Amino acid sequence: MTSSPGVVADSANPDVVLVGGGIMSATLAALFGIVAPDWSVTVFEAGPALAGESSDAWNNAGTGHSALCELNYTPAGPDGRVDASKAVGINEQFQVSRQFWSHLVRRGMGTPRDFISPVPHVSFVTGDEGRRYMRARYDALKAQPLFAELEHTEDPAVLAQWIPLVMAGRDPEQPVAATRSVAGTDVNFGALTRMLLADAETRGVATHTHQRVEEIERESDGRWKVTVEDTRSGEPRTVRARFVFVGAGGGALPLLQSTGIPEIAGFGGFPVSGMFLRTTSQELVAKHQAKVYGQAAVGAPPMSVPHLDLRLIDGEYSLLFGPYAGFSPKFLKAGSIFDLPLSVRPNNLGSMLGVARTELALTKYLIKELLQSRAARHRTLQGFVPEAEEHDWDMITAGQRVQVIKRDPSTGKGMLQFGTELIVGADGTIAGLLGASPGASTAVAAMLTLLERCFPDRTDAWRPLIQEAIPSYGHTLSDEPELLAQVRKDTMETLELDG
Repeated sequence: MTSSPGVVADSANPDVVLVGGGIMSATLAALFGIVAPDWSVTVFEAGPALAGESSDAWNNAGTGHSALCELNYTPAGPDGRVDASKAVGINEQFQVSRQFWSHLVRRGMGTPRDFISPVPHVSFVTGDEGRRYMRARYDALKAQPLFAELEHTEDPAVLAQWIPLVMAGRDPEQPVAATRSVAGTDVNFGALTRMLLADAETRGVATHTHQRVEEIERESDGRWKVTVEDTRSGEPRTVRARFVFVGAGGGALPLLQSTGIPEIAGFGGFPVSGMFLRTTSQELVAKHQAKVYGQAAVGAPPMSVPHLDLRLIDGEYSLLFGPYAGFSPKFLKAGSIFDLPLSVRPNNLGSMLGVARTELALTKYLIKELLQSRAARHRTLQGFVPEAEEHDWDMITAGQRVQVIKRDPSTGKGMLQFGTELIVGADGTIAGLLGASPGASTAVAAMLTLLERCFPDRTDAWRPLIQEAIPSYGHTLSDEPELLAQVRKDTMETLELDG
């Protein structure tokens, strides 16, 4: 790419096209501003506003996913020992995000409290087995520098101070246990996305809403022809880009399929919608100043982990409890009921059918969730908040999540993958991201991986620029306690998380 400084970004031949106005595209636009500020970048968003789908604050839990409280990141083996490796990896990635956000704030990207605030993260379990697991989890994490500040208790009196709303009215004979980290955060990813893109616009990045990308085709000269339709007028347009990133959430799968790249073969998607009970009662909010994650029911998928979250959105506090799963064949909240059937292709039919055969537990779970009455959902809430009253809570529908279906490399059969998957074309000129949690929290690490895989010949030249913004880039914080301490101190101060 050979654009010169001052080039008009909104051209028919931009260097870069970013599909989707969510957190991934916004993060990549910000990174290009660091490593390649002279490249022209255009963003197309199909909706009427940026960050309107999964990045919107009401469409996700807002947890700064750092594995401080999410129990599905710390599985126990048959011998009861807990594997902390995934938790350590996710925490490392979140530290990368914090450093990058801090760098942008220091450069003038708005006020931190507009998108991030300190909220303790608590893991909570009941029963003797749960208590044994929590102790093993604490022992495994406490040995890791990234989790050195984690607290543990089995004392109901201490828990009544940590999470009074969860403990009030609970059977005093019930075994309980918990861990707490006061280093947790609540993140408004919608606000963050809009701040990132507004900051990018000041550097010449062109962002367009109401512009749905319909097709991406390779041209003979190596460029990508991106066909876009105005959702208001129906008027089509085309642009030709040297590099395309498809960060369209659930809409990424069909667009990557349209490119014809062999790397997308075998991939499918399974859409799951999420619902939450919400209260804006400030009396209840005052009794729950934390994010509390429990354990999924036996046989339930990781997406079903119950949690009660303190949220700060547009200056107002509320609590969300869930998730309650639903089903829609749409890949986006504003998508089409034909999204799922149209995504089935000859090259992924085997994967899709394989998952249909093997994921019977997920199917049963979804059917059970769909058939739940309001009273049944309230009883689930009372298992977490014993004194919850139904009239204080209303149901909201969160974002659509499309779980990745792929071929198991060891068996060749279809498998359901929870998490994200970066798809990169062979020559590095096109890439896309599939999947869901903990995507938003680890967006910076994901997009750095994209830069490394798509632009390997530029990695050495870009490394000093990235390290200026992200001091731990190229390092492992869990192996360098002094660097970890400095990074924590700097990001807490810059993001105003220390008060």
